[in-house]
Amino acid sequence: MANELREVFNQIAPGWYGFRHRSIFPRELKALAERWQQGRLLNLGCGHGPDFLPFKEKFELYGVDFAPEMIKLAQKYARKFNFRVRLKVADVQKLPYPDDSFDWAIAVAAYHHIEGEESRLRALRELRRVLRPGGEAFITVWNRWQPRFWFGRRQVLVPWRQRGKTLYRYYYLFSYAELEKLAGKAGFRVLRSFPESSYHFPLKVFSRNICLLLSK
Repeated sequence: MANELREVFNQIAPGWYGFRHRSIFPRELKALAERWQQGRLLNLGCGHGPDFLPFKEKFELYGVDFAPEMIKLAQKYARKFNFRVRLKVADVQKLPYPDDSFDWAIAVAAYHHIEGEESRLRALRELRRVLRPGGEAFITVWNRWQPRFWFGRRQVLVPWRQRGKTLYRYYYLFSYAELEKLAGKAGFRVLRSFPESSYHFPLKVFSRNICLLLSK
């Protein structure tokens, strides 16, 4: 599945660059940039790079993605918006960095593309390994209980249509409790568990996205 998904994201990369040209979490990431202020920041599953923007002035930026075409477009994005970033093609389950390499990390819409609980746990443990003691990480995934998936399964294939063909992206849909438990099993402390800022209803359980702020 991982190789198939990588090829899907390689194929959709050019269209994704235009469709998601700006981050869908601008408020959250801006708040994190203000909270963290400076340091070495790793963007896991960085895609074409829009989530770097709030950090481009005061942070030393690094990014990984498993799709080479996404990394190429992240390089293009960095040139367009005039920031420096060190990018690598890599799997989030086996990061090419020493222990305690980063002060901060973000993983926007990355872990829900990993198939298998052990693989997801391995990825979170890798994230913890490369964070320094006291370092923090912000992650987002799709929520199992958002209304569009109420009558579906936890594992779904979401279509992407381009040039007369349909490509399918694998998603594993989390609940808040499940994601918090998995993060704890990986050794993290959950500092905050919350929905995206555009969600304005009193019960977070039905938000589209689950956001976690974690500490090592």
